[in-house]
Amino acid sequence: MARNEKHIIGIDLGATNIKFGLLYKGKIISKKSLPTRDFPSRENLIFALGQTIEEILSEANVPKKNVLGIGIGLPGPIDSLKGIVHYFPNIPGWRNVRLRDILKKRTSLPVFIDNDANLMALAEARIGSAKGKTNVVGITLGTGVGGGIIVQGKLYRGSSLTAGEIGHIPLNESGPKCPCGGTACLERYVGNSRILDQAKKSFGETISLEELSRMSLSGNKAARKIWENAAQHLGIALSGVVNFFNPDTIVIGGGVANAGEIIFATVRKVIRARSMPTSARAVRIVKAKLGNDAGMIGAGLLVKEELHKR
Repeated sequence: MARNEKHIIGIDLGATNIKFGLLYKGKIISKKSLPTRDFPSRENLIFALGQTIEEILSEANVPKKNVLGIGIGLPGPIDSLKGIVHYFPNIPGWRNVRLRDILKKRTSLPVFIDNDANLMALAEARIGSAKGKTNVVGITLGTGVGGGIIVQGKLYRGSSLTAGEIGHIPLNESGPKCPCGGTACLERYVGNSRILDQAKKSFGETISLEELSRMSLSGNKAARKIWENAAQHLGIALSGVVNFFNPDTIVIGGGVANAGEIIFATVRKVIRARSMPTSARAVRIVKAKLGNDAGMIGAGLLVKEELHKR
């Protein structure tokens, strides 16, 4: 079997779920998903990663010699060169963990790690909503708010490999403290927990994001107001990104993006109103095309692109 026809394991580790995909020729041929909360310690979670990798290969009857490598997207600042997790803002117990080396030893396969939003941006720029575009910002809206940046067609990681943390752009001089250590970060205004807290205050009961989206689409004014508030904050942060970076495309994905056009229409309106006109006219605001598979596909692309450099 030719090198570029080997299987790849792509993993998207989020604060809510861990998604595993077995990819062949760029397509996911089998999947698994585990709730992140089922693994309360770092050791439990790392063991589950190794065990599930073995299971997915065994179930697909794919020997390790036919696996190009393992790619993992992770929800926090990552040293992708050394394979180190600095920390996770929304998962406790992780600090300077040499995850690449641990999993490489456990699986005997090449392992590559990067920030999950970086990999979402990579996937959308290569085969998704921003295919063929040159300067792209990818936003993931979920438990946390992540960002990835594509500059001149290449993933931009910054001087300490932690660029793109859009969720931790401060919106105000003062405001709620963020798990990252900052104050008034965007994530504290548009993350899942914030939106769900507002919904509970408005309706007096716990409501899922899916139900809140349905209510909004059905014309419930209180539900629409919650989404509009979140989109307003997101639009303000992205107006600064548009002025600073001048991207041609901003791709928005994640659970919050499923609220639909109310998010996108509001973000576009705010950017038109608050960004410099030339930059605002140049940018398209689009929904991610690859959905829940973007992280796994991006992790697979990471393996291929990193090995290609060698």
